[in-house]
Amino acid sequence: MATSTANPNTTGKRLNVLVYSGDGTTVESVRHCLYTLRRLLASRYAVIPVTADMLIKEPWTLTCALLVIPGGADLGYCRALNGAGNRRIEQFVRRGGAYLGFCAGGYYGTKRCEFEVGDKTMQVIGERELAFYPGICRGGAFKGFVYHSEAGARAAELTVSKEALSAGVVPTSFRSYYNGGGVFVDAPAYADQGVEVLASYAERLNVNPGSGAAAVVYCPVGDGAAILTGPHPEFAAVNLDPKAGGPEYAEVVEALAADDKARTDFLKACLSKLGLQVAQDTTHVPSLSSLHFSSLSSDDAERVLRSLEELAGEERLLKDEHDTFKIEKSGTYNMGDLTESLPLSKESSEFSEHEGIVDYQSIVKRIVVHDDVPSSKMTPYFNHHAFYSHLRDYQAQSKEGASLFGSNLLYGEVVTSTNTILEKNAKLLRKLPVGTTATATTQVAGRGRGSNVWVSPAGSLMFSTVVRHPMEKMQSAPVVLIQYLAAMAVVQGVRSYDEGYNAMPVKLKWPNDIYALDPEQPEHKKQYTKICGILVNSQYSSNEYTSVVGIGLNATNASPTTSLTALAARFVGRKAAPVTLEKLLARILTVFEDLHTRFLRTGFDRSFEEMYYESWLHTNQIVTLEAEGGVRARIKGVTRDYGLLLAEELSWDDRPTGKVWQLQSDSNSFDFMKGLLKRKVN
Repeated sequence: MATSTANPNTTGKRLNVLVYSGDGTTVESVRHCLYTLRRLLASRYAVIPVTADMLIKEPWTLTCALLVIPGGADLGYCRALNGAGNRRIEQFVRRGGAYLGFCAGGYYGTKRCEFEVGDKTMQVIGERELAFYPGICRGGAFKGFVYHSEAGARAAELTVSKEALSAGVVPTSFRSYYNGGGVFVDAPAYADQGVEVLASYAERLNVNPGSGAAAVVYCPVGDGAAILTGPHPEFAAVNLDPKAGGPEYAEVVEALAADDKARTDFLKACLSKLGLQVAQDTTHVPSLSSLHFSSLSSDDAERVLRSLEELAGEERLLKDEHDTFKIEKSGTYNMGDLTESLPLSKESSEFSEHEGIVDYQSIVKRIVVHDDVPSSKMTPYFNHHAFYSHLRDYQAQSKEGASLFGSNLLYGEVVTSTNTILEKNAKLLRKLPVGTTATATTQVAGRGRGSNVWVSPAGSLMFSTVVRHPMEKMQSAPVVLIQYLAAMAVVQGVRSYDEGYNAMPVKLKWPNDIYALDPEQPEHKKQYTKICGILVNSQYSSNEYTSVVGIGLNATNASPTTSLTALAARFVGRKAAPVTLEKLLARILTVFEDLHTRFLRTGFDRSFEEMYYESWLHTNQIVTLEAEGGVRARIKGVTRDYGLLLAEELSWDDRPTGKVWQLQSDSNSFDFMKGLLKRKVN
């Protein structure tokens, strides 16, 4: 194993917006947060629900752009986060992060909460640890609040302080959903501490607001900032049921709907004030498209069609564990059906761009099996002819006789998640040939480390591949190492993509992320940034493990980090062959199949080990083992049996003590930027 004297830094680009979903929150508040924030931020950020344990124990702070605490009951937040959790949150904001607290999250972010004082059944009074707002949040601002009810809901009229919000179009006033929130007492008096009133209640309040009637405030905190609200500007009328209350509630929803653009513009301005890059055009919720199944061999496609039809029965409906699929053969549906195979338009879709929160799982997905290659007219964003042509070329060059991975393709222009479609639907998965690959132009529920994101950026290569691993090979070639093979396949696939691409500075981060030198940074800084993530899920059945290997790679999309296109322009030069998704997918799949075929034959032998170390970031990196009491250790490599990370314990003067730690990837989280190995939380 090669040695190195220093490790390059990685860039700390903040790409995540975390929405607390633990103790104290309501399901509806979290859903509204995720829906609205994804509409405004999905083009640049992953909007992810997180638990209290994750906030306390995971290394989230360096990659988080915004922490959101939604509505609910803030005593639950106190129970879950007081102490260690709040210390991390406060430190995150003070060091340049942003905090957004809606309603209960607004109470929680103040120095003191006073809620329904005098009502023994609901009264909450007490100091709060975060204290971003240096005064009191007092509520309910209006009468009638009842927990888990719309009885006290209203369309509260807010007057906007336009001079405090300079970004974009800022409304003068708008009506916002309100249900139990507070007023920030004497907010103008804290102007000398940097507090700004962003919006005020325009109606008479039920509690004493002191000077002013602040409904939304901005509070600088060290190098960061917090925005706290009493009302719920994140609640969209389209997601409110007018029948959930009496006639007055239906009028509330109608009033909110009339002011939806002003509400959205106000929220955009607030997010911009917190330093986030907000989409000028609101991202609409996409409709799902058909899934097109095709094969290099028409015989394969016919066999798969027969197998699926047997499962689906006369109704041609395959009801699987997670999704329901309608099975069709290409050419058997009429022009009306052809229109349905593409994302449904605003006019024709009940899930149009104006729908609210969509339950994608309940929508029947169409699988259209083709006995020929789908035309570019049918799949305008993915050229099947180009993909299969590149696949044949790369298969012809294969040293291991690659002929399976990618030879059966399931493509959708808009899908939920390629990994979910394969991994969560066991009946479908069992009928798909080894190497079947699902890919998409857009994912609306892409998966990564237990989190959901909404829309994957256009230009990213997203695919999941079915890998079957015989049980008898488990001793010599453990299935856990497939994640390493996938990571190596991405690196080697990129470097062998075309002439000059061997100069591409892409590396492995243990266990299976791919990082690249940031092309925007000067050469002497050598900062790395993440360009690819890998998710592997395996299940055992019939004497074999079936793994679904999901890969998301920034190919031509510059946002949110960088792309292979940008890397090629910097490190390959002007003559670099352009990156296309079809060619890149074909290259990675054939490399992956070669590696897997060899792995089954030889195991993770020394040759494999050397290949792995050629591309990884950690040679002799010194880290802190948090779960072992802050012990310092030097990374020495991975074990060849189960891919455990080997960390050599160091004494106070960085000399080896003789003790070596073996760390599992499933139990530890590697914060490469801080050189910190943390115990993962289940």
